[in-house]
Amino acid sequence: MEVEKFSYDNKIVKAFMIATVVFGLVGMLVGLTAAIQLVYPIFNFDTQYTTFGRIRPLHTNAIIFAFVGNAMFAGVYYSMQRLLKTRMFSDKLSWIHFWGWQLIILAAAITLPLGMTTSKEYAELEWPIDIAITLIWVVFGWNMIGTIIKRRERHMYVAIWFYIATFVTVAVLHVVNSFEMPVTFFKSYSWYAGVQDALVQWWYGHNAVAFFLTTPFLGLMYYFLPKAANRPVYSYRLSIIHFWSLIFIYIWAGPHHLLYTSLPDWAQSLGTVFSIMLIAPSWGGMLNGLMTLRGAWDRVREDPVLKFMVVAITAYGMATLEGPLLSLKNVNAIAHFTDWIVAHVHVGGLGWNGFLTFAMLYWITPRMWNTKLYSTKLANVHFWLGTLGIIFYALPMYVSGVVQSLMWKEFNPEGFLVYKNFLETTVQILPLHGLRAIGGALYLTGAIIMTYNLVKTAFAGSFLANEDAEAAPLAKVYVQKTGGWHNRLLEHKPVLFTVLTIVAILIGGAIEMIPTFLIKSNVPTITSVKPYTPLELHGRDIYIREGCVNCHTQMVRPFRSETERYGEYSKAGEFVYDHPFLWGSKRTGPDLHRVGAKYSNSWHYNHMLAPDAVSTGSIMPAYPWLFEQVINKGDTRGKITALRTIGVPYEEGYENDANNDLEKQASEIAGTLKADGIEVAEDAEIIALIAYLQRLGTDIKAEKTAQSE
Repeated sequence: MEVEKFSYDNKIVKAFMIATVVFGLVGMLVGLTAAIQLVYPIFNFDTQYTTFGRIRPLHTNAIIFAFVGNAMFAGVYYSMQRLLKTRMFSDKLSWIHFWGWQLIILAAAITLPLGMTTSKEYAELEWPIDIAITLIWVVFGWNMIGTIIKRRERHMYVAIWFYIATFVTVAVLHVVNSFEMPVTFFKSYSWYAGVQDALVQWWYGHNAVAFFLTTPFLGLMYYFLPKAANRPVYSYRLSIIHFWSLIFIYIWAGPHHLLYTSLPDWAQSLGTVFSIMLIAPSWGGMLNGLMTLRGAWDRVREDPVLKFMVVAITAYGMATLEGPLLSLKNVNAIAHFTDWIVAHVHVGGLGWNGFLTFAMLYWITPRMWNTKLYSTKLANVHFWLGTLGIIFYALPMYVSGVVQSLMWKEFNPEGFLVYKNFLETTVQILPLHGLRAIGGALYLTGAIIMTYNLVKTAFAGSFLANEDAEAAPLAKVYVQKTGGWHNRLLEHKPVLFTVLTIVAILIGGAIEMIPTFLIKSNVPTITSVKPYTPLELHGRDIYIREGCVNCHTQMVRPFRSETERYGEYSKAGEFVYDHPFLWGSKRTGPDLHRVGAKYSNSWHYNHMLAPDAVSTGSIMPAYPWLFEQVINKGDTRGKITALRTIGVPYEEGYENDANNDLEKQASEIAGTLKADGIEVAEDAEIIALIAYLQRLGTDIKAEKTAQSE
């Protein structure tokens, strides 16, 4: 049979590998800094660019999109060429993809510390960067689909299925969640508001985990694990069931992030039901991975690559059992908003994504540099440091989460809260946060050792930029008529396969979102809820800029422990003008949804200036720049106009008079502060922030007053 000679492009794989290692170290270092800040606030460094609120999203974006993202691309570019027996469709597209992605990461590294953020978790980047992500993702997909079409291997192996699902689903998630109304070049408001914004965000947020951190890595597992173990995949049929059930069910589960919130109950129930169903396909994938090692377990003792893979797959199994369990309302009531969720996320992130990435790097590097790994002993040291790092990170966070929940909910025999002051909980868990930081340091140390090992391996070998290969052209390949229906009907037809994948992932989101948007009873109207005043709007944008939502929720759940502590539970109709929603996902500090009118203006002023002096034991950093910087009144017109465009009922032409109202309200607040002996400029940012904080939760009080009158 005639064969064609060609070469695999290893240069693009090398580039993505280098980016993976570099950004991995940077992202982990930023994460370690954030962990230390929660024990020693001095490590906020007294500058606005390094506070926890600003570097926490920098950490998550660096790990998800820079470390894991680049690792995914390295693995996809390496495995796809070999599975399809062809070079990538276009070297030029490969390099546009690489440099475009790195520029996006650079833009994130600049804008997030500057406070340019949408505040939506894992989607914080502003609208120009969102457009760039869309364009580069299209380039990636174009190159991938072009490669599949020009393949020399007719059959599409299971890893390719997961790569296709990743491309199409992330594209849909990103575009739908990124509908924004620009105000300036780096400021926008989410097109959606309140309950709808929360549903769309967590449909995106949950499935970003599913289709950026899970499905592509399952594809990598299906390629690299059989290669490293020198064993075939345990069950081809199980991989079929695993794939289709996973991508169909995963997309429904987003609402489990919003249990006991103002989201309609039917949507919460759907999220819970499909989350429980997720156990089956997730564990199907885990078992398919572990059973692939049958007959090779003796090599696990000696081969660090297999060690990393076994722990990675085990961590995947643990995280994907724990996730559905956390979606049960009785478990969620204990765990949500606590450190338990932080532990859960990091078992998946450090164990599944991190360890599978390390295994892949250790496996690819010697082969592309045509040499042996520099030191197996160092790789084993890395493995044990990483494993200990995960343990020292996760276990204290699990304990911390349980401690938080029990202390928040404890009542004495007389029926009063035992721990009325939120800070009593904060102080209690500080040692556990310290242990978490030690775990992060161990994990980072292991990654540094790996970097040294890989660099020494590369210097000892000779890089194969274009790896020679040969295969028969597709047109002359003998087409096997045997095999199951899936093989015959789908695995030879990439276009049909892609279309069916799109259908599978669209159904769940559509069924959850369309009724929430179209049926008005899902968000009952509260007549007293009015749009934010211009000054409150500026204050809300400062709250977003400083990342306050990273530590404070704005969602009082219908538990007695929460209504006693914070006030009346939150209603869906209160958030109809919130673009974006700010419900939060973690309570490092207390909930703020009913904080309006609870404290005086001078209390808020002093609290932002010196938190520890006002609240003894507070780990919140000070914000001295809020007292020096002034709001930009020139932006008021654009803010009002943009919000009116997306449905906030500001009167036509109000933007012309908005600053008059702003100055009047600012003067009133400055006057009350002056009466307390505090002199401050009326246009200082702190005035706007106080206005916003004093507004929170007061609309429902106005409704009750109106009813009583």
